[in-house]
Amino acid sequence: MKKIVLATLIAIAVAGCQTTPEPAPVEDKSGSMPPPATSGSTAGTTTSGANAGTVSGAATATNPLRDPNNILSKRNVFFEFDSFVVADQYKPIIEAHARYLNANRNAKVTLQGHTDERGSREYNIALGQKRADAVKRMMTLLGVQEMQVETVSFGKEKPRNLGHDEASWAENRRVDIVYAGE
Repeated sequence: MKKIVLATLIAIAVAGCQTTPEPAPVEDKSGSMPPPATSGSTAGTTTSGANAGTVSGAATATNPLRDPNNILSKRNVFFEFDSFVVADQYKPIIEAHARYLNANRNAKVTLQGHTDERGSREYNIALGQKRADAVKRMMTLLGVQEMQVETVSFGKEKPRNLGHDEASWAENRRVDIVYAGE
């Protein structure tokens, strides 16, 4: 039943958001942010510089959500195995999206929770939901209105990487940040 409702909602959202087609952003197969490294590496977590705090609603020539040089183009929060705790390296991404949503009160976002293939379907749906809810909780604590954020869990149903090893599973344990109309 949930699949039917979810499919219907997605179909309605897609049908209601039709505009002149624009080229979809090409996302690197490894994700916009690398999954957490097991060796303690913090690659890709730099948040200093002009783009780290530049998320105000000021009009710019490019959409900050699609600007690869802007932290807002980072749309993935990765998680450790069997965890829904947001790692420190992903908090700047969530904070940047929260600032954007606060500055753009009409913007809406869906947080899509995912898991790797291990575990039962029911367990993974629940874990994916907990991951999406953890990101939402952070955003609302940063001032984002609850009505701007929707959460959904896909569990293990939509893997990013179809492999069956730790590197593949690490890519699948994530929350995707998806803005309405994109």
